[in-house]
Amino acid sequence: MVTYQISKQQARLFLLRHQRLVNGGLAAGKQSIYEFVRHAGCIQYDPLNIAGHNHELVLQARVPGFVPELASELLYKDRLLIDGWDKNMSIYCTEDWPYFARRRKLTAERYQQNEALNLMAATIREQLIVRGPLSSIDLEGKEKINWAWAPARLTRAAMESMYFRGEITVHHRVHTRRYYHLTEKLLPEKLLASEDPNVTEEQHHDWYVLRRIGSIGLQWNKSGDGWLGIHGLKSKERTAAVQRLLLNDSIREVRVEGVKLPLYMRTTDAPVLEGVLSEGVAGEAVPGSYAAALAPLDNLLWDRELILQLFNFQYRWEVYKPAAQREYGYYVLPLLYADRFVARFEPVMNRKTGILTISRWWWEPGEALDADMIPPLSRALSNLARCTGASAVHFAPEVIKTCGLLELAQANS
Repeated sequence: MVTYQISKQQARLFLLRHQRLVNGGLAAGKQSIYEFVRHAGCIQYDPLNIAGHNHELVLQARVPGFVPELASELLYKDRLLIDGWDKNMSIYCTEDWPYFARRRKLTAERYQQNEALNLMAATIREQLIVRGPLSSIDLEGKEKINWAWAPARLTRAAMESMYFRGEITVHHRVHTRRYYHLTEKLLPEKLLASEDPNVTEEQHHDWYVLRRIGSIGLQWNKSGDGWLGIHGLKSKERTAAVQRLLLNDSIREVRVEGVKLPLYMRTTDAPVLEGVLSEGVAGEAVPGSYAAALAPLDNLLWDRELILQLFNFQYRWEVYKPAAQREYGYYVLPLLYADRFVARFEPVMNRKTGILTISRWWWEPGEALDADMIPPLSRALSNLARCTGASAVHFAPEVIKTCGLLELAQANS
């Protein structure tokens, strides 16, 4: 078994290259978006849109010139990407559809005894054939049913059950509202006829553990958010899958100085790590010209404990916490510079004025603005503004004053 011994800095550099959070990591355009999603397995979707949806924020941090329309075209025109469930609500490559057959089958079994749900599903199926893509608001009926989060309209619950079991697929979105159509109308017949490549549950677990390790870059065999959404994968099953993947050299062990547990990476990613290690021997400095505002659910941040240990950066998304319990703010984005997190800030997009306002800013301990930071941080904020469609970036006056951001504000004026 191959084991790598590396420093925390080398681990950080590998992760950033793996995540394409470096200069030249990706080219501009739709092809790069597709390539990154394929490389990472999936990116998370979240309906909140304070300063861009989560998946848009993931992509603007990596793809030069990114605008949301590029992702929408891949999802709803080209259909190379698809809305689905992987790590919670996610976007993944349509070619991965067969691998999720097990999840769809389990969902179908869960709902098969619900007569009201299935009768409404049959009605919805007929309506879609006659009328084309529909949202639940296009369907009549006020009857409610107990649903996953709370009582919901039967029409909405039936549509969601059909979506979860693969009968319907998101045709397009209007803001966060999903319009569905029959999957057979949207995806290729050959793809829909494909069998699940993973015949046994063990094969499914192996595939999913390998996929999830690749989604992050480095991952440990420890319960946490990085493993969310994998049905039937408890600690015992995860450990067994890790051992099988090690034995067939699909993954390799990475020991990081100062980190107690071993980490794992895909063997196919070994050349990237070996490149980092060779540069370390040469004593090259860490490049400091790259910066990005990261999404709250960015792949790099999936395992918050791991990020704390490797980057000494503690990040919690506080959007669902009561205001009195928040340490920072409602929708706060981490700011990456070189191989460290230097700050976090709260952006607010005003749709009426087109102004993206940086309402609050918190430097990490020991960090402050210097001349070298200004160009990359300015580009990072410009990328965020482009993603949100903002015409300008403004800093709240108290932020400029208390955080020493005058030069950065001037650079973005």
